[in-house]
Amino acid sequence: MTTETREHRLEFFDQTAFELMRATGRGQLMQAVWVYEHPVDYEGLRRFHRNISDSLGGRRIERSPLPFGRPRWVQPSHAPSEIQINETPRPRDELMDWADELATLPIDPEHGPTWYLVVQPLTDGATAISMVASHVIGDGTAAGLAIFEAVTGNVRDGGYDRPGSRTRRQALVADARQALRDLPEARRALVKGAKLVWSKRRDFAQARKARAGGESKDEIVHVPSVAAFVDIAEWDSRAESLGGNGYSLLVGVTAKLAERLGRRRKSDGAVTLVIAINLRESLEDDRALAMAFANATVDPDKVTVDLTEARAVVRESRQMAKEQTDPAMELFPLMPWLPQAAVKGVAELLFSYSEDLPVSCSNLGDLPPQIAQVDSTTAEKVVLRALDQNVTRREIERSHGQLVVVSARVNGKVVISVEAYEIGAENTKQRLRDLVDGTLTEFGLNGVIE
Repeated sequence: MTTETREHRLEFFDQTAFELMRATGRGQLMQAVWVYEHPVDYEGLRRFHRNISDSLGGRRIERSPLPFGRPRWVQPSHAPSEIQINETPRPRDELMDWADELATLPIDPEHGPTWYLVVQPLTDGATAISMVASHVIGDGTAAGLAIFEAVTGNVRDGGYDRPGSRTRRQALVADARQALRDLPEARRALVKGAKLVWSKRRDFAQARKARAGGESKDEIVHVPSVAAFVDIAEWDSRAESLGGNGYSLLVGVTAKLAERLGRRRKSDGAVTLVIAINLRESLEDDRALAMAFANATVDPDKVTVDLTEARAVVRESRQMAKEQTDPAMELFPLMPWLPQAAVKGVAELLFSYSEDLPVSCSNLGDLPPQIAQVDSTTAEKVVLRALDQNVTRREIERSHGQLVVVSARVNGKVVISVEAYEIGAENTKQRLRDLVDGTLTEFGLNGVIE
């Protein structure tokens, strides 16, 4: 194996996510919350903490000394932080408030810490444990694999160098060679990018007008998030009665929730779903973001009585996403060559949604029982969710609000996490709980909302 093949450079999609985070200041996070009604095995938790540090979840990004050089993955020799154990118990009804607060911790995929493990006792005798990490380090599937490996002790060695292991001269030579190899792909991306930018010129003009707002546009807004739990047996039974399956029922619930949050397209009243598709097929795949995005159009008027159409739309859109590359993603080889101002332009291209009002929907599917065993015993409750850090009013208005739904099946429950913001509405956690509860009731489902 040559030195070049051991560099473990970020794929262009991964680098794009990293550069967008730097350019916009907005961090996308993943969080798992485990609730233990029985005593926590702290020795098991410490073992989990050590193993996560040694897994791909413990890696970090190291920049190239070349301004246009590709960054690479490195593995620190120790965890980014110790387990944080809070001593003062908090009321059970503050569980999700506590989880929200952890999203304000300083998380940085380059300088660290890239993740935290925090323990919070509750006044009713239960214990909550949370792990929050940068989405730039991995997608939902990668996070699940890291947790599974840390619980079982079967941690993969990514073969990454330690930070700073290359001399400056070694880094300059290796990265310059890689940049030359990348040039043909960058040229092709430049041609495609010029065509795409021309086709989106009106959207760019609108984005420039939005940027012309005052300083108030840069204020940070809080995007509420809640979690709902439904028994798997009840969920599957309801899906079958509507002519669908568990996945199409999630799509239906998401579409109906989008309707309640004012996210129907003005043109035809449909809801546009952006569905994350896992492309990771091997444990040798160390991409952070091994995914594609399927665009599905769903009629929210039909989903509470018949999921047949939604099921077909999801199946077809998922297949199309696997077979056809999103035109915007074809620009990613340009990322190493772009100044930060241009990177912000890419952000506008990706996130200026015009009137489509898209809704992000991710289904992690059936997870192994080990995902609930962070201390080697099984937690009574598990929440898995996506969170956004440092969201400005300018960004939330550019995307006309936000709705992100993440679901998984674990511990006999379908867990649905919802992060949402509606422009001009009362964006509180209680209102979002009520909206989610009302949506589940429309489908005849009984859910517990946290």
